[in-house]
Amino acid sequence: MIQTGLLPRAKSSAGFFLRRSAATGISSLVTLYLIAALQAYLLGSIPWGFLAGRIQGVDLRKQGSGSTGATNALRILGKKWGYTVFALDAFKGWLAVMVAFIIAEKIYSAPQAIVINAGVLGAIFAMVGHTYPVWLRFQGGKGIATAAGIMLALFPPPVFAFGLLVWLTLFYSTRYVSVASLGAAVALPTGAVSMWVLGQGDPLRTGIAGVMCLLAIWRHKSNIARLFAGTEKRFEKKARPAS
Repeated sequence: MIQTGLLPRAKSSAGFFLRRSAATGISSLVTLYLIAALQAYLLGSIPWGFLAGRIQGVDLRKQGSGSTGATNALRILGKKWGYTVFALDAFKGWLAVMVAFIIAEKIYSAPQAIVINAGVLGAIFAMVGHTYPVWLRFQGGKGIATAAGIMLALFPPPVFAFGLLVWLTLFYSTRYVSVASLGAAVALPTGAVSMWVLGQGDPLRTGIAGVMCLLAIWRHKSNIARLFAGTEKRFEKKARPAS
């Protein structure tokens, strides 16, 4: 049986789909996937960074990088709000996948393959919602924090631990948030492939790890251009005022 770190063990209840006619079964399956995708997009599109900025009287879309994600919130609003936004963005990614699991298993009594499919859809649409939120004219964040939450829910714990280790190593050695984020993005499919080889993964989740990696790289294209041009800003600690 395929298992993830937080994915509940599916019941042997594939009969839900087998007892019905083919047409009814397909209709139920499509409905399940639509619900899983819609709730994930709505959760993913909650613009925590934008809301935090509004509380502070700042529009993050007009400050710094223009992103409403945790990194820009950290730069513009400071550690308190930046870390809070990161935690909330990660939580919504985790929650979107877990809700998709629950809908598939508890409400639709789906077999494990369908549960995993629903979770993968939740992961995709949570990322899309965060990156392109309808509420902000499709101008969102770059998805690294949301991807971290998705990793916790969708993949075995070692995949998340590997991505976190890569992020921390690159950040503290280079002080570039973008380099650390890109490294973590590449670490995701690398870790997923490794777990698959060890019998703890599957082609679908490995494939979605690759898609998430490509989306993160695409969203960081401006950072990549600045890195090659030597104009990307390092994340530096603010100097304390002399006493």
